[in-house]
Order: sequence, then structure tokens, then C-alpha cells
Amino acid sequence: GYEQQGRDYPIGFVRWTEGRNFEAVLELMRSGGLDVRPLIGKSVPFDAAPSIYENLSGDRSGLGILLEYPGPAEPPPQAAGVSSPMASPPAAGAGAAAVGYLGAGGFSQQVLLPALKATSARLVAVASGKGVTAAYAARKFGFASASADTDSVLSDPAVNTVFIATRHNLHARMAAAALRAGKHVFVEKPLALNEEDLLEVIRAYEEAGARNPLLLTVGFNRRFAPQVRKMTELLAGAAEPKAMVLTVNAGRIPADHWTQDREEGGGRVLGEGCHFVDLLRHLAGSPIVDVSAASVGGTPSDGIREDKSVWTLSFADGSLGTVHYLANGHKSFPKERLEVFCGGRILVLDNFRRLAGYGWKGFRGLDLWRQDKGHAAEVAAFVAAVEKGGAPPIPFGELVEVTRATFRIAERLRRT
Repeated sequence: GYEQQGRDYPIGFVRWTEGRNFEAVLELMRSGGLDVRPLIGKSVPFDAAPSIYENLSGDRSGLGILLEYPGPAEPPPQAAGVSSPMASPPAAGAGAAAVGYLGAGGFSQQVLLPALKATSARLVAVASGKGVTAAYAARKFGFASASADTDSVLSDPAVNTVFIATRHNLHARMAAAALRAGKHVFVEKPLALNEEDLLEVIRAYEEAGARNPLLLTVGFNRRFAPQVRKMTELLAGAAEPKAMVLTVNAGRIPADHWTQDREEGGGRVLGEGCHFVDLLRHLAGSPIVDVSAASVGGTPSDGIREDKSVWTLSFADGSLGTVHYLANGHKSFPKERLEVFCGGRILVLDNFRRLAGYGWKGFRGLDLWRQDKGHAAEVAAFVAAVEKGGAPPIPFGELVEVTRATFRIAERLRRT
């Protein structure tokens, strides 16, 4: 509906939607037809907002509380939204990563932004659809400016590197725009939700390469996890094909969640499944030549079948990889378990905490105190590649190959 996805109903059917109500109120306030000043009980600095919200449940004295944002005495005209008054710093020197960040949701603030802050990158600007989250991220992680206008980040000459962590349907368009603006690009998975959008990214990447080679990578973090790197090292000397079994206890996500929406989130196979396709592609060290997939029969209680499915990848060197992607399990069971059989030996990775080796000379296992899925190493590798130049952390051809393989898996599941 409109309230969840911003799809406006025809005015002949629904006269007053959330959007039209909001527009009417703003216009009345602008024209002076609606005076809200008598409703304001007090004004407080924006920095005091957390304590104000904490006290609201007990203090009913203020009918309206106005949050005052810091700004210059005479603020310049700007687009609607939240924007920091601080000017962008001068253009970064050659080789330095000057980052503009798009999207400031929970995953960004809990995972990617802490990893980015730990690098040598300069944090220039952050923007989000809800400018308040961008303002909070700017203050917390040290960006020079914050805005609700993502286009302003893409056009900012002080930015030479763009991180994209918005909702999935925006990834490809923003990545292509950033490349055409001459920026290096880190885009969270998935790279695209359909072949048309993927082709747009490929064209933009090739056009940029003809002028000035740029880096593009996708947030396939698992290949950067320390235990996966150890597995890669051990498997590098194996001449025989590998048989890989990856079990994902995906957990249930409600059918009305945005990630399940095929237009916005792409569904869970496109939105998350690409992680596991990339992991097996990385460990196989060989191109994917075929895929097959099947989902559970009947009608599950939540009406979703593709997140209860099995996929098989065939590789050019004869290796096979199978993903059991199951949302009908229990949360007490670990989320991910990977088994690799090769040349009379076995590697077993349990939830990025424990790696065990069977039959490997000089290697019995590698355990970690805490789970590490490779996010920090992935971000550090990308920033280092921007600053030092050279090859991207993941070859562009593999990004396209993995994305197209995931498309084929989703297509097969949706036909069954």
C-alpha cells in the first residue's frame, strides 16, 4: 500500500493519502494558513533529542517540542531534508580515498561504517532518504557533512569513492551513476535485481574504464573472513574437483518485509543468496557453468517457497557446490555450516567461529573467539585498493558471473 511503499493511489479512488495530507499541511504552514507556533511548548538543541525522547513518556507538559538544528546565522537555500552546515573539505589528494556514503540504516551503522572508520579513508559526506539518520551517522562516525540528497554526494567533487548501502532496488542505478561521475564504487549486495539493471552497471563500468579506470566491488564479505582465507590457502594446492555443501539456517522473515518484495528487495535469493553463490565460486576457483534449483512442495504457512530451497552449482573444473537455503528451521541451530570434500580430505566451517580440518597434514583447525564474517577485512581491502591502485579486491568478471548465476537460481525457483 501507499503507506509502506510510497505508491500513490489515484485521486479519484482515495482523495487523502499520507502523502497528500503531508503536502497539504506543509503548504498551509508555508502560506500562513496554519500557525503551529502556539503548539510549541519549548525549543531544545538537536543534541538534546535523546534525553527529550526519554522523558516524553513521563512528562506530558509539552504539547509540541521543537528540535533546533545547528546552522549558520543566515542559512543558504537548500533542498528539503537534513543537511549539515559544514562545507565539504577540499578535493582529496591523489591516491587518498575520500568517501561519500549513501544509506545510513542499521546495517551500515552497526557493521560497515565502523569498519570504514577504522581505515585511512576520509569521510566526506553521508546521505540517506531520511536525513536524520544521515545526520546521526555524520556525528557518530565523523563525516564532514550530512544530507537527505543522495545526488549531491554523487556530484560532490570532494568525493572520489562512493559506498552504496541503500535498499536493493537502488543499488544498480546508484552504482552506474557513481561510475559515470568518476567515482570508485563499493556497493552492498546485491549488485542488481535484474539483467537490465546489471547491463547498465556493465556499460557504466566499461565507459569509465575507457576514460579513467575505476574500482567497483560488491559487499561479498565472506570470502574475506579469516577462516575462509585459510580454507582458500589449503585448497589452492588441490588438483581434484571439490564437493561443497553449504547449509544456511536462514530464519523466517515475514512475507510483508521489504526484502521479500521482488521490486524493492528482490526476494531473499537475490537479496542474500548471492553471498553463498559468491562464497562457493571463490572456493571453487573455477567459473560457474550451470545451476539447478528446487524449492519445497506444497504451500508453506507463510506462502513463501523460494527461501526453503536447494541450489546446485556446477563449475568448469568439475567441482560441485550445493546450497541448502532454509527458512523453516529453528534459531537455536547455527546459521551457516560449510563442508568441503576434496582429495580424501575435509574442511568444516561452523558459523564463522570454528574451522576443522580432517586429513590435512599440519592443520587440524582454526577457532576464533568471536564470529568474523570478513566485513572489516573487505572494507579495508577496498580502501587499500583505491589508495594504492591496482586490481580490485574481487575481479569485476566474477561479480557479474555470480550475479547472473543468482538470477538463474531465482528464475528456476519461481518457475517451480
